[in-house]
Amino acid sequence: MIQSTNKILVPIDFSEQSLIALEQSYNLAKEYKAEISLLYVIEEVGMLIKFFSKEQHDTMKKDIQKQLDKLAADITKKHKITINTFIAKGAVYEKINEVAELINASMIVMGTNGEQGLKKKFIGSNALRVIRESKIPVITIKGKAHRNGCKNIVLPLDLSKETREKVSYAIELSRLFGGAVIRVVSVLFTTDEFVVNRITRQLGQVKAFLEKENVECTAEIIKGIKGEETLAENILEYAIKVDGDLIMVMTQQEVDFTHYFIGSSAQEIINNSKIPVLSIRPSVKKDTTAFPNPY
Repeated sequence: MIQSTNKILVPIDFSEQSLIALEQSYNLAKEYKAEISLLYVIEEVGMLIKFFSKEQHDTMKKDIQKQLDKLAADITKKHKITINTFIAKGAVYEKINEVAELINASMIVMGTNGEQGLKKKFIGSNALRVIRESKIPVITIKGKAHRNGCKNIVLPLDLSKETREKVSYAIELSRLFGGAVIRVVSVLFTTDEFVVNRITRQLGQVKAFLEKENVECTAEIIKGIKGEETLAENILEYAIKVDGDLIMVMTQQEVDFTHYFIGSSAQEIINNSKIPVLSIRPSVKKDTTAFPNPY
């Protein structure tokens, strides 16, 4: 959950996508009454870095700091948000997570283009590694156009152990955004009666639980066809259909398997979604799938 320190870390390299992510962080900062910490990482890549003198490094750092200071001043003046700035040198994903822990950040908001070519972006190439190792929630933003605020939270559910934690976090976000609708969705690729009944029952329990908490919600089961579309593709199509503003995913399908595991469906959603994706590492290890029967 969001910590009391209320600090949002935004990695930035002044590219278009990192600035779009920064703009999206303003609303979160206002709602959480949080400070924004801007982080620029000077990446040490290959042999070229060795050819720069200390003076050249110092000049580069001063230029970057000047840009960060100007950006921070503009944001503070326009949005009345406290801005802190940091510069680090090293591997991007390592420094992002190191600084997040150092400042006790509540959340990381970062831009990503999801591309994997030779010209992949500074931040886009590191998003999955940040998410995989982050101990706090990470919002990745790939698309160009986004609504201010959040009206629809897409909550994909399966039969994993982290259902209650995911739902509780969605409730917190819904209230934070003044009553965002939670769109619960499950995708089924089987007609097995046992599995269908379990998913149907769970969705009913989750919907009843949300309604009991006075959270507006919908619940839907999508019947996928094996070999035609993946689980992630079905979820992304659904999110577009319901005009989703945020998709929530858990980054580990099995908490005990490894601390550095991201399920293939979560990876596909993170890589391909033009809707912001909130990735959360599960913190509970006991079975939490059961909800109180509301009837």
